[in-house]
Amino acid sequence: MRPSVAEDVTSEVRALVYELSRRLDEHSRNSVTEFGLTLPQANAIRDLGTPLTTRELAVRMCCEPSNVTFVIDRLEAQGLVERVPHPNDRRARHLVLTPKGVELRAQLLDRVSSESPLAHLSDVERDQLRDQLLRALKR
Repeated sequence: MRPSVAEDVTSEVRALVYELSRRLDEHSRNSVTEFGLTLPQANAIRDLGTPLTTRELAVRMCCEPSNVTFVIDRLEAQGLVERVPHPNDRRARHLVLTPKGVELRAQLLDRVSSESPLAHLSDVERDQLRDQLLRALKR
C-alpha cells in the first residue's frame, strides 16, 4: 500500500528538519573552533547574556549542573567567566561574563549568525520559520 500524501510530506519535513539541524550544528562547531572553544563552552557563553546560577545554565544547556561546573571551570581559567555572589541568595553564586567574555560573546554571536545556514533568509522569512516551528512544537 502506498503512503498517503500527508505521510510523504511528514517524512519530507522530518528529513529537512534533520538536515537543517545537522547543518546548523556543523556550522556552530566550525565557528566556535575558530575561537578556541568547545561547543558546550560556546553555548555557555551564548546563554550568559545575563547572570545565571549553575542550575539555571544547566537547564538552558540541557545538561547536568556538574557538566556546567566543568565547562565554567575552563571558561573561568581563560578569564571569560567569573563566579560572583548572588544578589538575593547567600548560598548561590551567579555566573557572569567578564569584559573579555562579553567581547568574545559578541564576536561569537556575530560569527555564528553571519554565515549561518539561515543567513540567506530575510528577517521576515526567519520569523515565519520560527513561528511555524513553534507552532509544530505546540509552544
